[in-house]
Amino acid sequence: MQSLKKQLKKISAPIFLDIALVMLVGAVDIVMLSRYSDNAVAAVGMDNQLIALIFLIYQFISMGATILCAQYIGAGLRRRLVQVVGLALLLNTVIGLLVSAWLFLDAEGLLRFMGLRDALMPDGLVYLRITGGLSFCQAISLAFSASLRSADKAVWPMVVTLIANALNVLGNYALIFGHWGCPAMGVEGAAWSTALSRVVAMVLLAIIHTRVHINRYPREWFWPFPWRELKNLLHIGIPAMSEELSYSLSQIVITYFINQISNEALAARTYCVNIVMFGYLFCLSITQGGDILVGHLVGQNRYRAAYTLGNFFLRQSMIVTLSCSALIAAAGYPILCALTDNPDIIWMGTWVLVIDWFLEIGRVRNVFACGTLRAAGDAIYPVIIGVIFQWSVAVGVSYLLGIPMGLGLLGMWVGFALDENIRGIVLMRRWHSKRWTGKNFAID
Repeated sequence: MQSLKKQLKKISAPIFLDIALVMLVGAVDIVMLSRYSDNAVAAVGMDNQLIALIFLIYQFISMGATILCAQYIGAGLRRRLVQVVGLALLLNTVIGLLVSAWLFLDAEGLLRFMGLRDALMPDGLVYLRITGGLSFCQAISLAFSASLRSADKAVWPMVVTLIANALNVLGNYALIFGHWGCPAMGVEGAAWSTALSRVVAMVLLAIIHTRVHINRYPREWFWPFPWRELKNLLHIGIPAMSEELSYSLSQIVITYFINQISNEALAARTYCVNIVMFGYLFCLSITQGGDILVGHLVGQNRYRAAYTLGNFFLRQSMIVTLSCSALIAAAGYPILCALTDNPDIIWMGTWVLVIDWFLEIGRVRNVFACGTLRAAGDAIYPVIIGVIFQWSVAVGVSYLLGIPMGLGLLGMWVGFALDENIRGIVLMRRWHSKRWTGKNFAID
């Protein structure tokens, strides 16, 4: 068990830095645009809700690839590993190009469907067309990153993300405000900086993946077509995407409700979402690293070791996340004052960060249980629970508290907290029941 814990640290550390840097790409846009205008922040926040949803569509193949690759590496099945990676790259490229074209051509229709106010439409439109039109680069990058992480090479996606993030910061500085002889482009400058940094990341990951992991895809391994691996990818990926997609769609509906409250409520939500995500960063990273090891162990039919390891990194996630969330809540007022001078936004955001501490108790359990159950091959159950509670509690109760009862953004955040905690309790019961044993794909 001690060797597994050391391996967990080795895998999770670069994943931690990688996720932190990925989060910073979006957060940097928000922070730097906050010096431009609160309306720009609100518009880009609405766009990022849609972009996050699109990235989940891209990620569903990558989620399946990560789990299958981890199990096949554990079982020593090289040919099936290469088949899965090849399929993941092909599918993500095709899906990415189709979705990118849709986002570019129908950006205005999508934003109007989401209820973006007319005053925010120009900024929202230009940002979505640019970042959405080039979003296929993220789809391809996700496939490369999933393959590298499953092979214990997570340091490479981290290095690439560091480079991309540095380019995004420099690009924002130059293009938003017009430094170094560049035109002051505002929101459009932030969009170009973000999109081009993702292009660079895709190219670098493609080069690295070829040199350090898989350098060729033998034609005879793909003919006849590996339908079994496609079926396994979809068996994991579709349920994984469905749960995440349900969550993101519920958040878009909730954001639509928040947009009806006021521009200040929408801006406060955007600021708070970008602040609190750094509180559960450790939970995301250690769970992703742990899920890879759980996949290896399940591929070897070592279910008891997988269960023990899972319980270990759940405890670590809970301790660190709640500690970070408490610090964020305590520092919420000065953080928000640094981002905006609007007293309504500061007041709402400060109390949201306090309520969010209670939300994180449930979020840690959900992130752990959803990811680890999928890594063990139990992909359907989290979807069923997610759909039921995300729409009945997260949407239904949040709307009731926020709009008819007049509690606004604070009431809606209470609804979010109830959803996360109820789902967390239900999913943890599934984990402890061990009904996920015997569902791995390396033995079929």
